[in-house]
Amino acid sequence: MNKQDFIIRKLNDLIELDYDAIEAYEEAIQRLQSTDYKSQLAAFCADHERHTLNLGLIVTALGGTPATGPDLMRVLTKGKVVLADLVGHDHTILLAMRANEAVTNKRYELALEVDGMDEGTRAQVRENLGDERRHRDWIDAQLEKHKTRKAA
Repeated sequence: MNKQDFIIRKLNDLIELDYDAIEAYEEAIQRLQSTDYKSQLAAFCADHERHTLNLGLIVTALGGTPATGPDLMRVLTKGKVVLADLVGHDHTILLAMRANEAVTNKRYELALEVDGMDEGTRAQVRENLGDERRHRDWIDAQLEKHKTRKAA
């Protein structure tokens, strides 16, 4: 596999991961009670949809075919949310989404280490990673608020 094919594969891995995240966010939104949480997660879901598009354009420009759906991770990401819903609390759903965002953040961070990626592609991956970090930070803040309220 040449360097360009490797970069296309890594970008497609991220696209599949974003499709996984979209499914997990859609599941979470259906199960959450808090309208504020639903609204924020809908915005995060839109970020993931945008990521599939902006990375897909790069894959196409590199001569590849963009991924069009999730990979097998979807069972894990979506499953965490469904299982969390069995407990019946928004807090547990946010915990599941936090675990999913940890994976997404790590995979985007690793993608930035790929050699041979042009600066425009690297900038797009970095921008998408910024969104992922913002998602994780917001979820962390909500979980911390819950912890503080519970302790009071």
